[in-house]
Amino acid sequence: MSHPEIPRPGKLFLSILSSRWELFQKELLCTLSRLFGRVDYESPFIPLTETDYYNRELGTPVFRRIYTFHPLVELNRLPEIKLATNNLEQEYLRDKNRLFNLDPGLLTLERLVLGTGKNFTHRIYLGQGIWADLTLIFARGDWVDLPWTFPDYASEKIKAHLREIRTNYRNQLKKGC
Repeated sequence: MSHPEIPRPGKLFLSILSSRWELFQKELLCTLSRLFGRVDYESPFIPLTETDYYNRELGTPVFRRIYTFHPLVELNRLPEIKLATNNLEQEYLRDKNRLFNLDPGLLTLERLVLGTGKNFTHRIYLGQGIWADLTLIFARGDWVDLPWTFPDYASEKIKAHLREIRTNYRNQLKKGC
């Protein structure tokens, strides 16, 4: 018989995609820090070359930045976080188009789970219209993509950042904060 156990908190992960960073970056980061805590990881700009899915809405070229936040968060907060980022996307609409795409998720030692409003075969419903997308797992010492992992998240350029973030997270867990 299994015994229910509250898991350790996760590392709040946020991927931001845009082609017009100069229109919102400073203001948005202030808002994100107010909502989620201080930024403790910021990637450089990463070109999104694996898909053109966002080009029509976001413009070109699309670049990604990855952020993480301090403190750690309880895993059951993912729906609340995804709804907050959806609201931010709506607040910054220009001509009915988003200025940016926000993909929040939670990173643990075992996995990266993204929050989404879209159902699919491998996604688990969390509540409030939000689903958990098991995007990557950590196995045999590295990030492993799954048959449904989006090509950008399966790329080495993203996994390199995730390795660093996971190390930071592990160290944060050891310190107990």
